Amino acid sequence: MSSAMATRISDLFGNSRIIAGLLANLLSSICIVFINKWIYVHYGFPNMTMTLIHFVVTWLGLYICQKMDIFSPKSLRPSKIILLALSFCGFVVFTNLSLQSNTIGTYQLAKAMTTPVIIVIQTMYYRKTFSTKIKLTLVPITFGVILNSYYDVRFNLLGMIFATLGVFVTSLYQVWVGAKQHELQVNSMQLLYYQAPMSSAFLLVLVPFFEPLSGEGGIFGPWSFQALVMVLLSGVIAFLVNLSIYWIIGNTSPVTYNMFGHFKFCITLLGGYVLFQDPLSLNQGLGILCTLIGILAYTHFKLAEQEEGKSRLTQRP
Repeated sequence: MSSAMATRISDLFGNSRIIAGLLANLLSSICIVFINKWIYVHYGFPNMTMTLIHFVVTWLGLYICQKMDIFSPKSLRPSKIILLALSFCGFVVFTNLSLQSNTIGTYQLAKAMTTPVIIVIQTMYYRKTFSTKIKLTLVPITFGVILNSYYDVRFNLLGMIFATLGVFVTSLYQVWVGAKQHELQVNSMQLLYYQAPMSSAFLLVLVPFFEPLSGEGGIFGPWSFQALVMVLLSGVIAFLVNLSIYWIIGNTSPVTYNMFGHFKFCITLLGGYVLFQDPLSLNQGLGILCTLIGILAYTHFKLAEQEEGKSRLTQRP
């Protein structure tokens, strides 16, 4: 481990507020995956409706935050964020469909493909350049995902289509969020405050075409009190995930958030195999290990390049 990374970790754990923020993110990020999977497995709640509830709860949470002066809203033209709001709908809906149709292991590994896809998008459309070392880390990430999917005994084509669409739309969304924040000079909470209600409106129009409104499995169907409480709870936890991501990046750095993400990745995979008895073959285990090595190598090289860039700036006369 490099001295820069060791210093960063020691500084990090010297601050109890940051530990509290990381723990909140850890618990909420892991809980949202397990609660959503539990809702799909045990209640069969409609996917798009649950996403709509998440968006509404997120907007209400942000409304309370701005009333408490946690952030100040900034007026934005709807035309500037319409594509972002649509991609937000797509990324959450397809990611949830992937979770609903796949094992937690395959769902988690598919999400790891977001990094290679972002690099391809930024290279092709934004003319951004990446070092050979960074590009080479994409080989074990991609190979590991393919290996796991190939040997997944619960593999299903529809699940992989949802996972692929989820990765593509998530990558687009992440690239656009960065570009829009820079273009409109807003932070992620200010952007989400306008984006969440717009995304909710889009889903409100689409839900009746894709999901039944009444009867068994319908939006206004005979849902038990426990099912409704679980759906509402998942909405609150989804908001906490968004809030804690913003807080961690604001108080540490995107790299710290990503490093912490690897830990969550491992915990979520283990939880999937323990809670939902997802089968795991030796080849799948090798695939997971391969992807994890690639992700860790990517973070290490990215961190080293950032430190190098900073030292070059400080050395300039």
